[in-house]
Amino acid sequence: MAESSPYLTATADAYDAVADLYTDFVRGSLDRLPLDRAIVAAFAELVRAAGPRPVAEAGCGPGYMTAHLRNLGLDAFGVDLSPAMIDIARRDHPDLRFELGSMGAFDVADGELGGLLSWYSVIHVPPPELPPYFAEFRRVLAPGGYLLLGFFESEGGPVQQFDHRVAPAYRWPIDEVADLARKEEFVEVARMLREPLEDERFRRGHLLMRRGPTTADTDSMG
Repeated sequence: MAESSPYLTATADAYDAVADLYTDFVRGSLDRLPLDRAIVAAFAELVRAAGPRPVAEAGCGPGYMTAHLRNLGLDAFGVDLSPAMIDIARRDHPDLRFELGSMGAFDVADGELGGLLSWYSVIHVPPPELPPYFAEFRRVLAPGGYLLLGFFESEGGPVQQFDHRVAPAYRWPIDEVADLARKEEFVEVARMLREPLEDERFRRGHLLMRRGPTTADTDSMG
């Protein structure tokens, strides 16, 4: 996919501009979200059971979720478009690896990862641009590897843009996100819809999926 897309540069610049404020905003945010923690814990348990492979957080921001994955027993690293976010992540979590880059073009070999977390990062991808990301997620995950997506759900409506505080973002019907993943041979394992808390605006969608074997994978097994 084209990594020079204007929305990538605009998103990176927007997060660079608010990196410190954003870091303060999300610090400790998981503490009050037991349902969110539960699905991330389930993801981590499934990845651990599948074998010792690294796990990437796509769009890691200041690294708090990457650190949470590490605390759940995963060999986790983070990738983000924003240089300022990567600097903060490296400063706050010096024992973890963080790389500047796009979740649309990971610098890893085919099938290298046992798990991939995209926690409210696909929300900034314009709808026509989203399908190739699932192809990249499939490429980097080992057969049987797990993908967990967190996003804003559209509550029965179509895909719609909303006034995100940092950069243009989109709410998606959970079934439509699942269909995009299914086209790249992901198999749905579980889903969770969480209603917004008092200080949140939108319903939250979570999809836990497993990468199925491709024809090439099946052929290689004889």
